[in-house]
Amino acid sequence: MIVVLFGPPGSGKGTQAQFIVEHFGIPQISTGDMLRAAVKAGTPLGVIAKSTMDAGGLVSDEVVLGLVAERVVADDCAKGFVLDGFPRTIHQADSLISFLKESGKSINFVVSLDVDRQDIINRLSGRRTCPACGKGYHIFFNKPVCESVCDACGTTLIQRADDTEETVINRIDVYDEQTSALKKYFKELGVLFCISGSGQISDIQAQIASILTSGGIGDHS
Repeated sequence: MIVVLFGPPGSGKGTQAQFIVEHFGIPQISTGDMLRAAVKAGTPLGVIAKSTMDAGGLVSDEVVLGLVAERVVADDCAKGFVLDGFPRTIHQADSLISFLKESGKSINFVVSLDVDRQDIINRLSGRRTCPACGKGYHIFFNKPVCESVCDACGTTLIQRADDTEETVINRIDVYDEQTSALKKYFKELGVLFCISGSGQISDIQAQIASILTSGGIGDHS
């Protein structure tokens, strides 16, 4: 079973990807993790990626696709895998489908976690972190006892730069721009399922489990 998981920043995609890993016994494949590992290990593709990253450029589709192609033939992927953060473009999707087809495989499910834009902004821009001990808080959902002060060590809490409302909005815009065409692409292939990423985590997991076991539930129109 090969699953592609979509979800905007703050949608809970990481939590749901881990659920799929644990519930179905297939590995999670993250291109970001693979890039970091390849660079650290000094593999041929890692060396190419490092030179590009050090120069401030974007790693090419060819390098990313090469890493994915190497990873999906590993023994632990024999029963399938869940792709997190890939593909991001139509070109990547076409290439992924092509090299999967060569080994007699195909994408079985594309699950999109859809969350209201304002909900995402509230989730991410409300996060606060203790710079001293690393404990996390939220101004709506997990407030400290004393406003803006860490319960554990008394340090003034901070908001990370990538959690400011302006940055969050930009991240959502980038995600929407990247995935809008991909959703249409996978919908035409008949493998796209859209579900709400809001609500109880257990309810979302139940919907995902139903989709992956029987193709039920979710917007598959």
